[in-house]
Amino acid sequence: MGALRAVACLAALVIASASHAQTYPSGNVRVIVPYPPGGPTDLIARLCAQKLSEALGHQFYVENVSGASGARGAAMVAGAPPDGQTLLFVTNDLAVTSTISSKLQYDPIKSFAPVGLVSSSPSVVLVHPSVPAKTLHELIQLARADPAKYSFASMSLGQNLLTSEKLFRLGLNLPIVRVPFPGAAPILASTVAGHTLIAYIGLPPAAPHIKEGSLRALAVTSPKRSPIVPDVPTMAESGLDDQETELIIGLVAPAGTPKVVVDLLSRQLARIVLLPDIQQRLAALGFSAVGSTPEEFAGQIKADIEKWSKVVRDAGIKIE
Repeated sequence: MGALRAVACLAALVIASASHAQTYPSGNVRVIVPYPPGGPTDLIARLCAQKLSEALGHQFYVENVSGASGARGAAMVAGAPPDGQTLLFVTNDLAVTSTISSKLQYDPIKSFAPVGLVSSSPSVVLVHPSVPAKTLHELIQLARADPAKYSFASMSLGQNLLTSEKLFRLGLNLPIVRVPFPGAAPILASTVAGHTLIAYIGLPPAAPHIKEGSLRALAVTSPKRSPIVPDVPTMAESGLDDQETELIIGLVAPAGTPKVVVDLLSRQLARIVLLPDIQQRLAALGFSAVGSTPEEFAGQIKADIEKWSKVVRDAGIKIE
């Protein structure tokens, strides 16, 4: 009887999974972007939502729920029913925020079912045109010789905070002041005006300033040169090891979402990122298309938590 009961339970699970696959989505799907409208995560989410709507026959609509480096929107999705009708686009901040905050209402691993990665983009070291350095090595020499003259602008929260600390404080041990800003726009405005002579920021918002010459790019943090700024060397080419890092954007669902739904969404994302028009739009935003399985994305989140937890400890960053 026990064996028969087990077989019956297994059959029920298979039937339920098949049912989920055939009926998903059961209606319009809410796609939460935990950042303000107009940013790269928002724009990429809208591109993917349009393609998912076309493929699956129901509208995938984007809703912006910003605040606390993505934590507010993430908490909302973590508490949503695990039926695939509420999804979340995330960046590395899903992992990073957990390393610098003890007040989160969710666990970045246990509260979500990773679906897949969509895109990636490096950060870039920028200087005001008045800075004579043409390479990162020259900038390091200038900053060591006159540290009071130089300061660098970076984000006050999230991955950009930790990657800038990893580079300037831990990697280079430069005695220059970090000036925190709440977003990319004020970072770029401050550096273009010469108030901060150095900036460390994601490549997409910086690309227009690099191309018009209002800021000079010295190095990107990707493993290979970016096609957006192909003349800018990588950190490795600049003589710095262990400084590779990229902003990643991906999709997750609430934990407990049926695997068949997660797999369906993952296959659709993998298809979408290969579409020529999507790759062109991503490139225009300064991103490269990336595809992954749910398992690979889950591994990326775990690796990010381990990596950035070490940076928080080594840099003495206060956990709030």
